Amino acid sequence: MTTFLNALGVACSLGVGKAAVAEALFGGAMHGLRDSPDWVPGRTLPVGGIDAALPSPPPAMADRDTRNNRLLLLAAQEIEDELRVAVARYGADRVGVVIGTSTTGIEEATAHIGTRGATGTWPAAYRYTDQELGAPAAFLAEWLGTAGPAYGISTACTSGARALLSARRLLRLGLCDAVVCGGVDTLCRLATQGFAALEAIDDRRCLPFSQARRGINIGEASALFLMTRDTGPVACVGGGASADAHHMSSPLPDGSGAADAMRHALADAGIPAAAIDYVNLHGTATEHNDAMESHAMARTFGHPVPCSSTKALTGHTLGAAGALEAAFCWLVLTDPARRLPPHVWDDDTDPALPPLHFTAQGHRLADGTRHLMSNSFAFGGNNASLILANAT
Repeated sequence: MTTFLNALGVACSLGVGKAAVAEALFGGAMHGLRDSPDWVPGRTLPVGGIDAALPSPPPAMADRDTRNNRLLLLAAQEIEDELRVAVARYGADRVGVVIGTSTTGIEEATAHIGTRGATGTWPAAYRYTDQELGAPAAFLAEWLGTAGPAYGISTACTSGARALLSARRLLRLGLCDAVVCGGVDTLCRLATQGFAALEAIDDRRCLPFSQARRGINIGEASALFLMTRDTGPVACVGGGASADAHHMSSPLPDGSGAADAMRHALADAGIPAAAIDYVNLHGTATEHNDAMESHAMARTFGHPVPCSSTKALTGHTLGAAGALEAAFCWLVLTDPARRLPPHVWDDDTDPALPPLHFTAQGHRLADGTRHLMSNSFAFGGNNASLILANAT
């Protein structure tokens, strides 16, 4: 069964809304990374923060007020009309909500825990529910007034992609007629200092697949889709996942686990690897991930498929990344000029890696039906791959 992504709301460091994000994404020069001294003591790091004002929840939902939920609401407001039409059409109990996240409201909780450590007393504003991984989904379901399945997905950096896979499953099983799905994560000290402790953060703008790569930049984002069985502008034609469980934080070095996810997605879509016209790479700019993904691409594709990592433009948005990068594929497929996101780096090819065919500014898709793949790989060997296509 083909499912369709009928609407997209998106916000990231490139901009707020589809038009602003597309303008920056396809240009490649307008990256969203800004130096900040706020996230790791003693270091000034490029981060992909969102400067736009975020909407407050309605007064009746003040007990759910976190930056994560505000950022989710910002994306939801872009497609609010489509979402509310879906609820009215299908009924509240037939609309599901599945949201991927890895940070949820932990930044607010971190501040409150610090207060308790200093004073011995929890501040009045502390709410344990802020840091629950299902909190964004519960927030959005309450805001929309839905009564269908509502839950969170937290599989580290595949969370957003897994949310779309889960939404497809709800539709295929007949449990829902529409699912609001995607991912959201906000900048927080737990993530920035945790990745710094792993020595996985670069003090410069990151360089995916470069011989000079030194680690990630962290960003924040929200990407939200309305998925249904009704024909829309973009079809989600395939999805695959795998879990190689090689190591708590490192991927299986030969790329076989990631390649399994890609093969499952191709089989689900019923197409050969040769049908893929572009791959949005996970491309974190860490030594091990980029090496693994290069091997996975070589295992999967026997031709030089155009590809790019967009994390040099947005930073790694963690639990939102899979949804955000699927959103970038959605923007490609709905762009009248069929533009592709450029791979922005220093052109310093790593001779130890299988070669990849990176896109450059101005590269475009040919006319006709096109299939785009978006890859996400996470801690614990948790891998996910999505295939999107234009619906006509």
